[in-house]
Amino acid sequence: MEIESLGQAWDAGYGLRAKCAWGKRREGLRSVRECSLTGELDLHTLIWTRGRDFPVSGLANRLKCPWCGARTVTVILVPPAGAPTSMPVRLMRPR
Repeated sequence: MEIESLGQAWDAGYGLRAKCAWGKRREGLRSVRECSLTGELDLHTLIWTRGRDFPVSGLANRLKCPWCGARTVTVILVPPAGAPTSMPVRLMRPR
C-alpha cells in the first residue's frame, strides 16, 4: 500500500504526527538545546487547507516547530488502531 496524498491517508484511516528534528548537541563552539516536541496533526484541517491531492512527503517542508521555531520537522504516518503492524506502507516522494 502506498500513501502519497493526504486524501489517501484519510481514506485508509491513517493519522499524522509531527516531530521537531532539531537535535544537534553542538553548533560550532556553542552547545544547542535539543527540541523533541511531538504533536498530532489534524488531517481533516490539512485536507481543507491543502487539498486531498497534497503530497504527505511535502508536508514537512511547510511546517515549523511552535516551541523552538526550527524548520527541521519530521512527519510520521500513524497507522489506524487495529491495523496489522507488518502491513508495509511506502511514503512516496513528490515527483
